[in-house]
Amino acid sequence: MTKQSIFGRIAQLAKANINAMLDQAEDPALMLDQMVRDYTNSIAEAESAIAQTIGNLRLLEQDHAEDVANAGDWGNKALAASRKADELRGAGNTVDADKFDNLAKVALGRQMSAEKEARTAEPNIASQTAVVEQLKAGLTAMRTKLSELASKRDELIARSKTVDAQRQVQDAVKSIDLLDPTSEISRFEDKIRREEARVLGAQELAASSLDSQFEALEASDEQVELDARLAMLKAGSPAPRAIGSGD
Repeated sequence: MTKQSIFGRIAQLAKANINAMLDQAEDPALMLDQMVRDYTNSIAEAESAIAQTIGNLRLLEQDHAEDVANAGDWGNKALAASRKADELRGAGNTVDADKFDNLAKVALGRQMSAEKEARTAEPNIASQTAVVEQLKAGLTAMRTKLSELASKRDELIARSKTVDAQRQVQDAVKSIDLLDPTSEISRFEDKIRREEARVLGAQELAASSLDSQFEALEASDEQVELDARLAMLKAGSPAPRAIGSGD
């Protein structure tokens, strides 16, 4: 994975608008599960690529440090050869002095070559260092986003369970409304009232029949008295005095 693709992936994931994506999702919980998996895989890929980039940077730094050290060593060797040449020349040994001066020049040439390589590597090292820092920041943003996604998913699942529970309660309330026990009580009360009315009617009917019997009895007694008085009249006996008449 190139540095550009790493940056592209980090930018895309770090700037993702989670709420907008959830609003468009038919099943936000499933979508969040997939997003968490995608983010986790992307982070793993980014970590691998960034680790390789950091490793390359460390190699550049090691090579640079080695060039700097070599430059120092060749400089020391050139200085030692030059001093030896001066010492020999002072002793009148110009031939050997020239040899050491030539050695000093070779050492200086190696020093210059090492310094050149070190200077050439420094801009690349600086650039790679900046890249690594940016990649680390992007990776941190991805991890933060992953944490937000996980929290969002947990929140959504909890809210979904709450909604389901509320829906079940509402369905239960609706079923209670459809089978309202008070309506059953009302129908039972009406039935009792009809029974009470039937009993009252029967009682009234029974009372009416009893009154008729007493009226018939009273009428029979009156007829008996009339017959008795008629018999007395025929026999010449005075009619009995009415009850309650004066003496």
